[in-house]
Amino acid sequence: MHVDFKPVDILSLYFMALLSVIAIIGIPAVLAWIHLLLTYALLAAAISLLAFYRAKPSGKPYIFYIHPLSYVFITVIIFNSLGDIIPALRARTYDDMLIHLDFLVFQNHPTVWLEKFISPALTAVLQLAYISYYFIPLALGITLMVKKKEQELDTTMLGLLLCFYLSYIGYMLVPAKGPRFSLGHLQTTNLQAGYIIQSIQDIVNALEHNKTDAFPSGHTAIAVLSLWYSRKCHERVLFWLLLPVVVLLIFSTVYLRYHYVIDVCAGILTTLLAIIIAPHAKRLTDRSSSNS
Repeated sequence: MHVDFKPVDILSLYFMALLSVIAIIGIPAVLAWIHLLLTYALLAAAISLLAFYRAKPSGKPYIFYIHPLSYVFITVIIFNSLGDIIPALRARTYDDMLIHLDFLVFQNHPTVWLEKFISPALTAVLQLAYISYYFIPLALGITLMVKKKEQELDTTMLGLLLCFYLSYIGYMLVPAKGPRFSLGHLQTTNLQAGYIIQSIQDIVNALEHNKTDAFPSGHTAIAVLSLWYSRKCHERVLFWLLLPVVVLLIFSTVYLRYHYVIDVCAGILTTLLAIIIAPHAKRLTDRSSSNS
């Protein structure tokens, strides 16, 4: 059976194989290991099925649209699976270390210091900026799909997925819950969120099965990388539309107490690593896909 794996498919299959090995090694601590292996197997089957239909001449037109959109669900499922792996394998979180690093630089806790700027309007604007993270890479992908920029789309997807997976590795190596949990006892006021904004915050919290995802800031990493790719793909209008949103998003991560400043710095570093590693990953995955 001939299949047409794209580099992003090979990268995802390798990453899920790594997570499967981690889950198996972690037995019996990883109680959900059977569920995890089944989840990764089903995702691998879905990726392979799409690659099979892409190889068929009749399958190319609609697979061009289905394939990128499928990764919206794949990344979310893999992210949430970490919620069963990390607590089982990591006996502690590293919030204390991240708090110390922030305090060392600022001689204060940034989330506590930012209390002087809290207002309902600012909280609302920044909460909307924060959740724009879920739409920024999607907007870039849809733009490239509509313009039929297939090569640019493949390059962008590989870079973004690599950035996601690098972030996930960071969550496993340095699990942390973030200042909303660890510094709550030091905060003297809440974020003054209205009913709608509070509901958005509750939904975001409920949808995240993995709660130890502070370091690095994936929101920062993906948003900045999307901005970089929009420039690289010559989508200047999109770039200038996204630029103020991304700036607000980065500020929101600390103001809304989701991240320490060191998390944001690590997120930017993750972006740089993805930009550097992506071309090498493409060459490696190209060789693997040519043998499929």
